[in-house]
Amino acid sequence: MVAPGSVTSRLGSVFPFLLVLVDLQYEGAECGVNADVEKHLELGKKLLAAGQLADALSQFHAAVDGDPDNYIAYYRRATVFLAMGKSKAALPDLTKVIQLKMDFTAARLQRGHLLLKQGKLDEAEDDFKKVLKSNPSENEEKEAQSQLIKSDEMQRLRSQALDAFESGDYAAAIAFLDKILEVCVWDAELRELRAECFIKEGEPRKAISDLKAASKLKNDNTEAFYKISTLYYQLGDHELSLSEVRECLKLDQDHKRCFAHYKQVKKLNKLIESAEELIRDGRYTDATSKYESVMKTEPSIAEYTIRSKERICHCFSKDEKPVEAIRLCSEVLQMEPDNVNALKDRAEAYLIEEMYDEAIQDYETAQEHNENDQQIREGLEKAQRLLKQSQRRDYYKILGVKRNAKKQEIIKAYRKLALQWHPDNFQNEEEKKKAEKKFIDIAAAKEVLSDPEMRKKFDDGEDPLDAESQQGGGGNPFHRSWNSWQGFNPFSSGGPFRFKFHFN
Repeated sequence: MVAPGSVTSRLGSVFPFLLVLVDLQYEGAECGVNADVEKHLELGKKLLAAGQLADALSQFHAAVDGDPDNYIAYYRRATVFLAMGKSKAALPDLTKVIQLKMDFTAARLQRGHLLLKQGKLDEAEDDFKKVLKSNPSENEEKEAQSQLIKSDEMQRLRSQALDAFESGDYAAAIAFLDKILEVCVWDAELRELRAECFIKEGEPRKAISDLKAASKLKNDNTEAFYKISTLYYQLGDHELSLSEVRECLKLDQDHKRCFAHYKQVKKLNKLIESAEELIRDGRYTDATSKYESVMKTEPSIAEYTIRSKERICHCFSKDEKPVEAIRLCSEVLQMEPDNVNALKDRAEAYLIEEMYDEAIQDYETAQEHNENDQQIREGLEKAQRLLKQSQRRDYYKILGVKRNAKKQEIIKAYRKLALQWHPDNFQNEEEKKKAEKKFIDIAAAKEVLSDPEMRKKFDDGEDPLDAESQQGGGGNPFHRSWNSWQGFNPFSSGGPFRFKFHFN
């Protein structure tokens, strides 16, 4: 009785005829085994049943070494190889079993099954037919008949797939190959053929999947590695492209196409890595130059141009060059409307340019595609605050300076405006009142923007002089009459109450 869940039980669920393994009794006289070989076989069988595959394999290796003509030892070793997923290693052992014992139908049936999975349909059919001619058990006969029918079907589908491929009907070829590869899962040639169809149909990632399988199924498959590398390169994934072309060169260091491709990918990869390091260091102008070199190095693949422009846009945005950033980000977004990185960088540039509605729109679009991005959420909240703020009092606009203005620029603008709008300059009562209000706003703007802490609050969308935006705050200290500003010297570096200042 086989325990449910045991290795043999699992194998039997896939290959019913393998159950013969545990119950198979060999006769010492027939097999000519000595006591040591018998001991290895018995111990190996117990270890296999217990799922200790590596230990079981060691015992069966010893049995084969002890008696190279013992078909049972080969058969049991083949079964362990299969349980370990090593079908290539199992096949020679099954062939040896058949050579030693021609009427061993279980081994022939198992070999036929492996050959069918490898897509060796003629050889598989030959094994199934011989099983039917060798007085099989009822179960073996059913299995052989079933596998023959399946093999005939695969022959027909393969012929149809090849015809479709030759006629350029790649979608039909893929449909046929899908059905074949459900059975012939280890057929490297058919996977390579389907990969070609996927390439023709514009589905490179599916082609890569098949080629990766083919690179494992066929020894020294340099062609598969080369194709995988070029496909990754065309997709813009230079790192994976470099990794795969190196695998090709490991197999054949003189492979001409792999070596030429390797030099190109390595050069591009080095430029991109260098550019990203410069961005991390905040050297945005140098990083921009590197990405311009990337576009010159690989002008024929659009993916590298798009990615380079995306990163240059990022550099412009971080380097507070909003006009250039908006222009380049917009170019990227024309090609990729859902590019979240370009949307975020353009939104930041819009904020610098005080184009709050546009910034909000970009952040909202980006959020639709990545709702969990904290940077997008914070940027959107900031843009909304700044929009609301701009509808009230904007200290930058009052002084006529950019948001990235240095303190010296702020002081200079303040002095010029304070001189222009000092109420003593005006005699008309209405004009004087207007000037008083203007002067107070100018003084407030200077006070906020020349103080780093207050300026940061304002840049984050909070007016430090607005009672509504201060928790528990009182009235606005700048909302006072003109009389309280008498004696204020706009050209002093100290507080507002130094000495009376009059204009002549």
